[in-house]
Amino acid sequence: SISTMFLCVCVSILTVFHPCSGGTGLRHAYSAGDIIIGGLKTYAVAKMNSVVNFIFCRYDFRTFLHTQVLIYAIREINQRTPKVLPNITLGYDIYDTCGDVSIAILATLQLLQKQPNPQSCQLNEDIQSTLTEPKTKVVIGDRYSEVSIAVARVVALSSVTQISYASTSGLLSEKLKFPTFLRTITSDKFQTKAIAELVKLFHWKTVAIIGSDDEYGKYGSDALTVIFNQELICIEFVDILPGDFSQNNSKTHTWLNTLVKKINESTAEAIIIFTKDANVGIIMEAAIKYNFNRTWIASDSWSTSAEVSKMPGIELAGQVFGFISKRNEVPGFDAYVKSRFNKTTNAFLDDFNARYKLCSEQAESEGKINCTNRQLGQEQCLPLSCLAGYIDQDESYNAYVAVQVIAEGLRNLLKCDSQRHLSTFTGDKCKSCSNTSYSSPAKDKCLDKTEEFLHWSDPLIIILTFLESFGIIVTVVFAVLFMIYRNSPIVKAVGGYLCFLELISLLACFCLAFTFTGRPTRASCMAGLPLFGIAFSLCISCILANLLQILVGFSFDLKIGSWMKKLNQPAAVVTVVSGIQLALCVPWLYYYPPYPYMDIVGTSIVLHCHKGSEELFIAMLGYNAFLGLICFLFAFKGKQLPDLYKNASLITVSMLVFLIIWILFIPIYINLVGKYKRAVECTAILISSYSILGGHLAPKCYIMLFRKEMNDETAITEYIRKHYEKNAETSLYSLAIRVWSYNLCTACIYATYTDLDANLFLIILSDMSQAVESTNGMSL
Repeated sequence: SISTMFLCVCVSILTVFHPCSGGTGLRHAYSAGDIIIGGLKTYAVAKMNSVVNFIFCRYDFRTFLHTQVLIYAIREINQRTPKVLPNITLGYDIYDTCGDVSIAILATLQLLQKQPNPQSCQLNEDIQSTLTEPKTKVVIGDRYSEVSIAVARVVALSSVTQISYASTSGLLSEKLKFPTFLRTITSDKFQTKAIAELVKLFHWKTVAIIGSDDEYGKYGSDALTVIFNQELICIEFVDILPGDFSQNNSKTHTWLNTLVKKINESTAEAIIIFTKDANVGIIMEAAIKYNFNRTWIASDSWSTSAEVSKMPGIELAGQVFGFISKRNEVPGFDAYVKSRFNKTTNAFLDDFNARYKLCSEQAESEGKINCTNRQLGQEQCLPLSCLAGYIDQDESYNAYVAVQVIAEGLRNLLKCDSQRHLSTFTGDKCKSCSNTSYSSPAKDKCLDKTEEFLHWSDPLIIILTFLESFGIIVTVVFAVLFMIYRNSPIVKAVGGYLCFLELISLLACFCLAFTFTGRPTRASCMAGLPLFGIAFSLCISCILANLLQILVGFSFDLKIGSWMKKLNQPAAVVTVVSGIQLALCVPWLYYYPPYPYMDIVGTSIVLHCHKGSEELFIAMLGYNAFLGLICFLFAFKGKQLPDLYKNASLITVSMLVFLIIWILFIPIYINLVGKYKRAVECTAILISSYSILGGHLAPKCYIMLFRKEMNDETAITEYIRKHYEKNAETSLYSLAIRVWSYNLCTACIYATYTDLDANLFLIILSDMSQAVESTNGMSL
């Protein structure tokens, strides 16, 4: 009824898409491994119960051994010495399809799930996401062509390879429809040609063809019809059996009676049966019953069938010519079966042992063996030698070869490193990828490597960009303030016009920090570190010249007075000191300029700037570090001088930060790999620039805006007087110092913080020093 049909459809859908709810009911064997080989084997033959229309499976020794040869081949590869696949273990997940399409599709969907062990049912998102990167990488099976065709359409969705050991339908050779299907047996194209050649060899003029309504029988019958028409061989009749003919129900009997009548009335010299062995058994029973004694031509599906050949009275049916593929013996499998499967176990073997009684070694050696007895394994024990006699040397060997092919393919893949992949043309050798690509995880093609550089959207770069922009704004604001207060003592205290050179160099450093972001170009590489080296050396030279002014201004030793006069030339100091750095960087830019460079790191291409000359790069950093160290020493020495604005102390801190940053920079830069290497360079530049901007210049701006009383010559004079009064001792010598301290300090102030002529300043210093020396000769 319609309601019953609807219920069956609903149950089928729930069974397919929710296989873990209550279990699939599929018979299967599972063994864990790094790579899972799926198997679709006809362990038993499907039969339809005519009363309840339910599929059950009839056991068959030969197909049972097909499952065991697959397991044997996988175990043999895992245990072979030396290892075929180092550090890789093959596992299996083999399902019994009973030769039925619906069961095979259900088993295939189970294989294509991500869940590695189908025995454990855990409904999660991974299991629901079927057909995407399944644990099973290859499926071996099925035996029948119609089943393999249905399975091939499903596994192609996940690009999982399918290898059949017995499906011969020519339809499966169409790669556009079945792109992932392979087989270890020839197609029916060659078999049908061979059958036609046999007919021509015996000069038979008329033939009859019996096929079946499935991909194997229908395609083979059609191919034979085309060939016989081309060869002008008469086809007396073509009978296509229904798909459920093997169910042996009332419909089958009606069709069989019609077929028997056709055969009985036929004058064909040979009858070709191109269908499954289950259908042939029914036809042969009728042929024996009616004593046809005809000439039969068997296709490869039943030419070696033990069930047909052992049928009682089979000789009454007539003579049979059969076709088989090339036969080979599976190495060691016969001994493996006779050794009770080497005392191993699997689900299929356990099920077999539960249904059939195997003879003990003693019973097998003492008793007489009659392997034709149909009661073996049931009323009588089944000798292992008889079971081994069911090993066919075509399908079993083809299944064995399928596993060997998989192992060989994996072995070839293991020989390919990440820079190479398997050739898509031959599949047996590695093909190198280009420098800008790498092998896919499946080792079947080259994928483009991703380019990595400091993108503007990177969170770290956003922070650095903000700091760069903020530094530029602050530098410009400071320059405006210094311009407004350019005639005040505090501006002259930091070097007068030198402070503007210092601000310009800092502005250049902040601007150059932008060149480290984005895709590296030739211009950005050349502008980055070389120009920073020049700009920062100019900044340090201004600070150094300012320190020399302070030290010279407060030095009263007449022995060094003459060369102090020559040394206290700020413009000359800045020119010489920064000129040396310029002499290092100009040849660097001209002869060995930095350039964009691709660094291959794994599956990424890191874009950065090559230094061009590592030696000149080190020389640039070393020279700046040397200048920083000189400034630090001079500033540290000048910390004891009466400096109202703490120039020496602040410069000491700035230079200390600068030196520490670049000392830390070296090991980090050497060991860091990737795009953030340029970010480290940018960070070091920013910290160095901020150390001077914040440590040296920011306090001066604070005084200009919020401590204006300190930006006055009177405040400076008073500060110096108190400094010497505090440090003077009660002696005649110290008394002389007090006498001249005011005049001395005044001279220092004007020499340091005003535009007093340097020659006049030295004359004042000389007179004061002579007075101090003459006072020193008096007694108390």
